[in-house]
Amino acid sequence: MDFRPVERNLRQMFRILASRRDSGESRELPGVTIASLGSSFQMFNAAFFSSPVADETDFLRRVALASVQMSARGLPWAFWLCEDWLPSPLRRRAVKILDRQGLFLASEMPGMVAEVLRPPSREMPVLEVQAVSDEVSRRAFCQIGAVCFHVPLMWFEEIFDEQTPLRKDCLCWVGYYDGQPVTTAATVTDSGVIGVYNIATLPEFRERGFGEAIMRHAVSAAKNSSGLDRTILQSTRQGLRLYERIGYSSVTRFLVFTSR
Repeated sequence: MDFRPVERNLRQMFRILASRRDSGESRELPGVTIASLGSSFQMFNAAFFSSPVADETDFLRRVALASVQMSARGLPWAFWLCEDWLPSPLRRRAVKILDRQGLFLASEMPGMVAEVLRPPSREMPVLEVQAVSDEVSRRAFCQIGAVCFHVPLMWFEEIFDEQTPLRKDCLCWVGYYDGQPVTTAATVTDSGVIGVYNIATLPEFRERGFGEAIMRHAVSAAKNSSGLDRTILQSTRQGLRLYERIGYSSVTRFLVFTSR
């Protein structure tokens, strides 16, 4: 299965978040995409490869290009590497090569695709799901994300700033249970697929189907507006089993490297 829609949708998500932002930057360089929010959270000051890498010389040239561009802004940054851009021998050495360039492996996650979602294997909980459309819902989205992704709230609010309700190409959702915000999801429709992001549920509400329920709601809304069935995501280790159960298969792997 082709990995490229997964990779392209991820880059587009970063471009969208960088838009409408004074500190944001989105640039296309030879073989490299810069999509930086100019944020305190270095994972979102990002560089990516945008085409196949020929060999180690090409690899190092592009890494140097990204490093010069990102370091000039004086911010910590992250390099999001989709392994399938690399020839097989280079994949095995990439971590050591990047370590020598001052980029250190921070996380890895499979990129996954589902042609259609399988029906639920259990009854879904009843949620009131609302699109992020105002400051109250935006703050609820950020508070859940900060808790679940273990980052300061101010970092999450930098990423999903006051422009979030205006970014119609990145739809964010909050799920409420008994009036309390407990779970989130977001979607980006691009490259012929629906990208699913920021699936998060507060720890005390996990194992009850809330994450799956809001994910299905977000996908259904995106499908109704786009006519697309295929969805993609990048999985955490904790979510992998759920995603496989509802129809996702791994097609690539992303390695995320940070500059410090």
